[in-house]
Amino acid sequence: MTLTSMCLPTTVVGSYPVVKGSGLMSLVDPLKHAVEVAVADQVAAGIDIISDGQVRGDMIHAFTSHLPGIRGSAVVGKVQPARQPITVTDTKYALSRHPKVKGILTGPSTLAHGLKLETSFYRNRDELILDLAQALAVEAGYLQDAGVRLIQIDEPIFSTGAANIAVGREAVNAIAGRLRVPVSLHVCGNLGQVIDDVLRIHVAVFDLEFANNPANLDLLSKKDLAGRMIGYGCVDSASPTVESVEIIKKRIEAGIDVLSPSAMLIDPDCGLRMRTRDEASGKLKNMVVAARQVRAEYTD
Repeated sequence: MTLTSMCLPTTVVGSYPVVKGSGLMSLVDPLKHAVEVAVADQVAAGIDIISDGQVRGDMIHAFTSHLPGIRGSAVVGKVQPARQPITVTDTKYALSRHPKVKGILTGPSTLAHGLKLETSFYRNRDELILDLAQALAVEAGYLQDAGVRLIQIDEPIFSTGAANIAVGREAVNAIAGRLRVPVSLHVCGNLGQVIDDVLRIHVAVFDLEFANNPANLDLLSKKDLAGRMIGYGCVDSASPTVESVEIIKKRIEAGIDVLSPSAMLIDPDCGLRMRTRDEASGKLKNMVVAARQVRAEYTD
């Protein structure tokens, strides 16, 4: 499977710092300028597969605030698909500025663990997770129809031990199974306790954290990826330091020692929302330069 025609393509995990605009248009849509800045900065950095920047709220409420059956942070009835697309407008804007865009969904298990059950309709979160998956599958279909190159499902809860991975796997598979475009599963953190369960999920890309969790690379060295790709986090999203090109290059080369370069999609560990704009753009620019330098060594 190839997402682009090049070796070691670059992408982002998703979120970007929120840069709000001013003036009359900001009264109509306070975050439109933030979307435009996020997209422009990714394009300027040279990212191969960009996102819309995920600037419209935190990863839980950005989705749950649109789903019938949820009020605030509480589940009050049967969860159903949103009445209209949630992320497609911003994604279409990104597509108008760049040919390769990924759509991004917060995964059903992570959403469920961010909500309180205040209804007798669900006996437990596991039942809720499966209905959330059905709702998210509808949104994924909208993104696919809009023309995204890849759909990413974010499940940071998987590495914490708090989630029922078997149910989480069923839920992610339910979404991915309805799509034609490749699906990437993003799981950050140390995967020592869950790597085997994660690799059983039927997705094309496993997007993982390596800059801040280098032990994850040792875990993968013992696994058969069966043709799937790795989203290779090589920039530390948790640190304000803008790593040098040389440091990022060495991290990518460490990955190549374990993984084939044709199986690697280069990106930060996680979203960059908590960084300043200068930090985020600096990290992306240096990551792109590092990836290009390593790419040249394998394509000459």
